[in-house]
Amino acid sequence: MDQFISYLKKPVLMSLLALALLLNKAWAQTDVDAIMIPKKYFCAGAQYGNSSWTNYWEGTLKRNNQNIGRLSTNMYMLMANYGISDKLNVLVGLPYISTHASAGTLAGQHGFQDITGTLKYMPVETRVGNGTLSLYAIGSYVLPLTNYVADFMPMSIGLHCRSFQFRALADYQYKNLFFTGSGQYINRNNITIDRDSYYTTTLVYSNQVAIPNAAVVNVRAGYRSSSLIAEAVFENSTSAGGFDIRRNDMPFPGNRMNATAAGVNFKYSFDSGLELTAGSSYVIAGRNVGQSTLVRGGAFYIFDLNRKSKPSVN
Repeated sequence: MDQFISYLKKPVLMSLLALALLLNKAWAQTDVDAIMIPKKYFCAGAQYGNSSWTNYWEGTLKRNNQNIGRLSTNMYMLMANYGISDKLNVLVGLPYISTHASAGTLAGQHGFQDITGTLKYMPVETRVGNGTLSLYAIGSYVLPLTNYVADFMPMSIGLHCRSFQFRALADYQYKNLFFTGSGQYINRNNITIDRDSYYTTTLVYSNQVAIPNAAVVNVRAGYRSSSLIAEAVFENSTSAGGFDIRRNDMPFPGNRMNATAAGVNFKYSFDSGLELTAGSSYVIAGRNVGQSTLVRGGAFYIFDLNRKSKPSVN
């Protein structure tokens, strides 16, 4: 328990990957870090992020589109984390998204996107050599919260797709240095669009669209203490299916969307329970996504619900 208390001030939500043409994971969560909050501790806060791009990949062809100019996406995220036990946490994230194009006539979209609930379980924490090895199993369920339009890319705020996500994660910490690696599989349901036919590589007479599942690999390493975290992050997301954007066509929810991004994250915690986070990432390679730059920052507060209130004095 002492080790959990010493890490009490770790970031609740540290990492956010922007897949730019579509912010289909426009939320951030601790399923990518190796931090647990102790039993009956509660952490809540908000985070702001901005992603923007001018160049994107149309299939494997990198290009720009002067009818869009610069596409900007703003995200306002409310997040909470509760320690059911020292080994089991429950997390919730809710983003509000807005999009804007600097050129052309496409109208930006805005609204609440998808609510995400996550269970994070740490079955193993043991000494290995001079450090500590921790293993985690993490499951998330994503549910669209509003009836936003998915079939209006790149201006749409999400895929409007229910999904189940499972991540296996391993972390090794030696003194204040750490390395974390994880793999995630995302299983997505079909969506219904407001037209009776569409074109992929053939003409499809249906309003049902299969959204490709995806695999995500995340690696991070850096410095971690009770008051400061500084880390470098590398993440690759690969679709299991889908098709490329046709030449000079609009993107479509069923497209194959691959992205490789690199970034950094920082977090500082105060003795009061307040913690401030900041970070940035850049998409260095992709397929049917924008080459986006993402910057973000947030503030969180940790509450110890174990403390009993003092009796009032009459």
